[in-house]
Amino acid sequence: MSTPEQSGEPGGVVRREASAPVGMTPLSPVGRLAATVDRLSREVRAAQAEAEGRALIELAKGILVARLGCGPAEAARQLAELAEQSQVTPLEFAVDVINQAARDRVSEVTDAFLAATAAVRTAAPGEDPDGDGAREVAAGSPAVRLRAAESGALAADDTQAVADALLEQALRPLGAVAVAVWAAGYDGSLTLVGSAGFPPAEADRWRYVPPDVATVARRGLTERAGQWITSLAETGLPSVGRHQYPDGGRVALPAGTGGRVHGVLEIAWPVPLAPQPPQVVRQVEALAELCAHTLESYTPPRDAGQEPRVVPDAVELMELADGLHDPALVLVPHLDAAGHLADFRIQHVNKRFMDPAGRPRAVVGGALLLEAYPMAAGDSELFRNVERVYATGEPFRARHMNLTALVDQVPLSAVADISISRHGNAVLLIWRIEDEAARLASLLQHAQRLGRIGGFEENLLTGEITWNEQLFDLYGRPHTSPPVPLEELAAHAHPDDAVAIGRFLRTLLHHRRPASAAFRLRRPDGVTRHVRVVAEPVLDTDDRLLLVRGACQDISAQHWTEVALAATRDQLAHTEQQAAERARLTLQLQHAIMPPAQTPLRVPDLQVAVRYRPAETEQLVGGDWYDAVMLPGGRVLLCVGDVAGHGIEAATSMVVLRNALRGLAVTGAGPGQLLSWLNIVAHHLTGGVTATAVCGLYDPARRTLRWARAGHLPPVLVRGPGAEPLPLVRGMLLGAVAEAGYEEAEAQLAAGDTLLMYTDGLIERRDRPVEEALAQLLSTVRPTPNTLDQHLDRLLTYSRSDTDDDTCLVGIRVG
Repeated sequence: MSTPEQSGEPGGVVRREASAPVGMTPLSPVGRLAATVDRLSREVRAAQAEAEGRALIELAKGILVARLGCGPAEAARQLAELAEQSQVTPLEFAVDVINQAARDRVSEVTDAFLAATAAVRTAAPGEDPDGDGAREVAAGSPAVRLRAAESGALAADDTQAVADALLEQALRPLGAVAVAVWAAGYDGSLTLVGSAGFPPAEADRWRYVPPDVATVARRGLTERAGQWITSLAETGLPSVGRHQYPDGGRVALPAGTGGRVHGVLEIAWPVPLAPQPPQVVRQVEALAELCAHTLESYTPPRDAGQEPRVVPDAVELMELADGLHDPALVLVPHLDAAGHLADFRIQHVNKRFMDPAGRPRAVVGGALLLEAYPMAAGDSELFRNVERVYATGEPFRARHMNLTALVDQVPLSAVADISISRHGNAVLLIWRIEDEAARLASLLQHAQRLGRIGGFEENLLTGEITWNEQLFDLYGRPHTSPPVPLEELAAHAHPDDAVAIGRFLRTLLHHRRPASAAFRLRRPDGVTRHVRVVAEPVLDTDDRLLLVRGACQDISAQHWTEVALAATRDQLAHTEQQAAERARLTLQLQHAIMPPAQTPLRVPDLQVAVRYRPAETEQLVGGDWYDAVMLPGGRVLLCVGDVAGHGIEAATSMVVLRNALRGLAVTGAGPGQLLSWLNIVAHHLTGGVTATAVCGLYDPARRTLRWARAGHLPPVLVRGPGAEPLPLVRGMLLGAVAEAGYEEAEAQLAAGDTLLMYTDGLIERRDRPVEEALAQLLSTVRPTPNTLDQHLDRLLTYSRSDTDDDTCLVGIRVG
């Protein structure tokens, strides 16, 4: 423990903390104890920092001994002299020596910060008032911190000590409060092997995360670029310490080397995380790579009484592959000169393996995967899936994957069932190529069974008759009974169908042309089935009738369906008439309020155009509405809205809201107040409907647009070659609550600007999120045509919406 004189503080540390300043109440015993603990903690941290600095200096001395061929004393003297000549501290110069010798990822990051140190050192005196800026940068710069963290991690006994070293040495100066080190299992699970800053009970609760559970660390494992989350509350993903820092930022980066991800480094901030500069991003990525080297040698502990887990290497996996009944490959990683994953070598091919190109197993074995199957690097997902399984440990399964892209010689119909799994440092790839003939035969059998079709062949020269199993079942006869000849077909049919069967046989046997007929088959069990028979003659080289081939299909279900449809046709016609009348009334009401061709507004220096596109299905007439009207004060009211639902109820609610907004607008109120009043109308006066809307008031004199929204998509501003949505303002949908407030915003428009308001029927797609649909709209609105009418017509023409919803579109262009 240092003495008061050694501490460098006037009056001594102990005397100052033990006695209160003049004029103040002396500290209580608890206060003196707390002050003592705080002082000792600072001294321990200072001692740790000093020890870590000495470790870096000693490492630099060792490098100089190896390079200069001198002794330790000479190396220490050289280090001190070179640091003095470079006008840096010995610690900073030691870090520079280590970087030059290592040339690793940490070196790339620290070199940039050492350059920044030099800039601080050469600053003018006025820019560094206390004169010790270089000392501060050298003592606490990321360059020194990263090397100190690396030194602490390498000296740590376990991953828990690594987490402590990373947090104290490198992450707390960045504002982080906690860190978690996750190890990835062979099955894709995650194990918390080290943490710092989280309560012990919280760390114990998150000790193990099963496979396929969505967490922040899981996203970091599967996403190569990692996860940089501004606020944990925005994602909804669970994670360790979520209750301690619910709104804090999170970073989860994969910790991997040589193409394999060994785990995840997760860092927690107490407050939302702002976008970080590239220097900080590189720091965190370097720490993740440092964790990877620690996790590379991590062995999961086994529970008491549990047998130690055997991790098979390539040799053991080869023995396992030889015992499989499916074709299999054993792959091992192939790294480039820089240690990065470049390919996989086919270490072993089992005896059941069948090459898609028909090559011998000896040709495939021992080759690189991309050399044996070069097309796998292109459109095929096979290589990407192998790479992902090797990196994360999560197995991959797929049925009926097309292997055409692997090699040019593969037939177009070649498909296979794929299974990929990682075992230790090797990957087991199993694929089973389906036999095309067997697959087609199986498909034919299934088609005949599902279609209730039975086939037959009758040799007219020998009298031999062949039936398949489906035809015996259709006739209700045992499979061991003799088939029925065509000439006896009428004996097994209803007597009223004898004429149709006779016509069928004459066409087939006498005229020797293909024929078909429908008849009622009477089975031995008393059941009558409606059957359609189709047959064709087969002639020999002398044009004589040799064979008859055909099929019988059970069409009983179709027959009774037709009977049922005929019985209900009148009822359906009546129902359709009522539905058509209802749709006609709805369309009349909609067109009465919003005629398809509306007279455009005449406003100086302003073009105004509107479009309405009804739903293609009349029964889906909805509640979309628009309005563009000149108000008494000279301002222009622009609005679009969408009432939830379809049919007459939605159309009548649309009429109420549209007319109410027109009436309210003459009061001169702003768009936010108008929507607040309209919310009251929707909640109390329309049967509790809900709707979205966007309302704007354009001032031609000032060329400004004041606008507000109620749960609706924002307007889009097209200016020059670019197009962007207006910044979003707060406002909930209409009718949800009794009272609501709506935020306003103002946009300044310029000559040539085009502003678009629209309903979601213009962009909405079932298979895409609304963000992608809006991005597609922004690309469609550029460039702008000569006239506003052409612009709106083009948007409707190239709309990619597939929801069959009606669409309203309002546009203005400043002259």
